[in-house]
Amino acid sequence: MGICIGGVALANPVILAPMSGVTDLPFRRQVKRLGAGLVVSEMIASGEMIRATRQSLRKAATAPEEAPVAIQLAGTEPALMAEAARLMADRGAALIDLNFGCPAKKVVKKAAGSALMREEGLAAAIMAAVVAAVDVPVTVKMRTGWDDASRNAPRLARLAEDCGVAMISVHGRTRCQLYTGTADWGFIAAVKDAVSIPVVANGDVRDVEDARRCLELSGADGVMVGRGCQGRPWFAGQVAAFLETGAAPTDPPDTVQRAIVHEHFAAMLSHYSVEGGVRAARKHMGWYAQGRPGAATFRNAVNNTLDPARVHALVDGFFGAPVRLAA
Repeated sequence: MGICIGGVALANPVILAPMSGVTDLPFRRQVKRLGAGLVVSEMIASGEMIRATRQSLRKAATAPEEAPVAIQLAGTEPALMAEAARLMADRGAALIDLNFGCPAKKVVKKAAGSALMREEGLAAAIMAAVVAAVDVPVTVKMRTGWDDASRNAPRLARLAEDCGVAMISVHGRTRCQLYTGTADWGFIAAVKDAVSIPVVANGDVRDVEDARRCLELSGADGVMVGRGCQGRPWFAGQVAAFLETGAAPTDPPDTVQRAIVHEHFAAMLSHYSVEGGVRAARKHMGWYAQGRPGAATFRNAVNNTLDPARVHALVDGFFGAPVRLAA
């Protein structure tokens, strides 16, 4: 059961959600290799992309093995958003995703992210400008609305379709909810009913049964998983397999998980430099360890070293490295 976004066909309808500081190139490659249908970059400010800042270029880095990949842009100026989208398409992005959903104060204060749900005219101008600027499909990620009194996602989705947007993803909370309460998957059905383009449901999908219920209640064409993949880059692939076969998944054995952690960590060292990679990997190490005996001790040790060899050794010890037999 795949999904088609414009001219981009996905092998399955499970998408890795964009998460700032999380869905960088090393993490996306792991999630895609382990079975996600599509991965989306962390949010990139359009102005920073045009100025080609070091941070924006690193966020925009892609690799052939994660194809197709979506690059998410944020901003408030249609012309700048269009130019940034052109740059991303030229750099190999298969899709451009527009961020109308980020609830963070620093983003909303700039009238970007979910603040655009209160500015439908400006949101439409941005969508139209970006669609006209690139030959790749354009998608939009939004919330159900700004607050309970203005859940306008169905209306904004219709505007998006009129502008030529190829897919809508909806997080089932308002901006004012932030990440409190529970995602309203049932409300996403109103968005699905409002448009003919694919709609993807997002929010609170932490196990495969959540994914099944989310799709059942929303009627969506696909599901987007975010925090459920933290420390579990194989989770999106598990959801895809479950939706395809109905068979309950099992987590990879410790030997496989250990290899994944080592590979992920090595990729972060390459992507960020040694010290930057060690620091950036700390949150991921904490997520990999979560729920396991000795997690706090492991996390504390990782957080107090800048030696990558020490981190690799800690991973071996924590995940039970195999006994090496003498020749």
